[in-house]
Amino acid sequence: MPSLKDLRNRIASVKATQKITKAMQMVAAAKLRRAQTAAEAARPFAERMEKVLTGIAGGFSGSKPPLLGGTGSDSVQLLIVCTAERGLCGAFNSSIARLARDKAMDLQAEGKTVKILCVGRKGYDLLKRQFGAQIIEVIELRGVRQLGFGNADEIGRKIIDLFEKGEFDVATLFFSRFRSVIAQIPTALQVIPAELPGEGGNGHVHYETEPEPDELLSVLLPRNISVQVFRALLENAASEQGARMSAMDSATRNAGEMIKKQTLKYNRTRQAMITKELIEIISGAEAL
Repeated sequence: MPSLKDLRNRIASVKATQKITKAMQMVAAAKLRRAQTAAEAARPFAERMEKVLTGIAGGFSGSKPPLLGGTGSDSVQLLIVCTAERGLCGAFNSSIARLARDKAMDLQAEGKTVKILCVGRKGYDLLKRQFGAQIIEVIELRGVRQLGFGNADEIGRKIIDLFEKGEFDVATLFFSRFRSVIAQIPTALQVIPAELPGEGGNGHVHYETEPEPDELLSVLLPRNISVQVFRALLENAASEQGARMSAMDSATRNAGEMIKKQTLKYNRTRQAMITKELIEIISGAEAL
């Protein structure tokens, strides 16, 4: 049985942990509002970019650019796994890594070659044991205080450079789409070749453009990759804070439950010791 001192130390330790988790919950709540606003503001731009590309591609009569039509093969697949730089956010990082892991295993079972580009340290930590040889690079954003389009554009240019060098045929982006504080949806989005919604179908506007569509696509397709990466980073930022807020709230409540149990155990142990001492005193007095 632990001594009273041990129980007091344990209660004090849990209380200190509870203060930390409560503070982290409040910080995440403060960051969530800004991150959610940024993620929601990026969605219409990314969706409109897809619609414009769909309209231009629908009226394109020549052979499609490689970023849109692909290389004609899908034997080498690049998985771009976007996760957080830090933990303590529940299943946020592991759910993205699990989706990418399942995709990689399915591709390998089909005889495809898989390469992985990790954006965020946690994705690398979760995948390196099983897919360490397939990870070609890790891009860390730990020092970035405010995500901007420049950060996404740098990643987008790196992806395009790899594609132009013939390093892969198909690129898929993995991130977590923010729905609410308690719901983040792991998402896989193919960015090369671009999967455009309803391309060439009914209900989409076909544009008459100046300059010609091939010139526009040569500019818009690389920009679309950066836009989709930027959207993924913003969605991840909001999802991370929402997941951390929920996880820290659960940790704070669990710490409160543990404090109650340990306090009850401390009081019972203290009462038992006092009762034992009283019995010893009374027995000793009667013996005299």
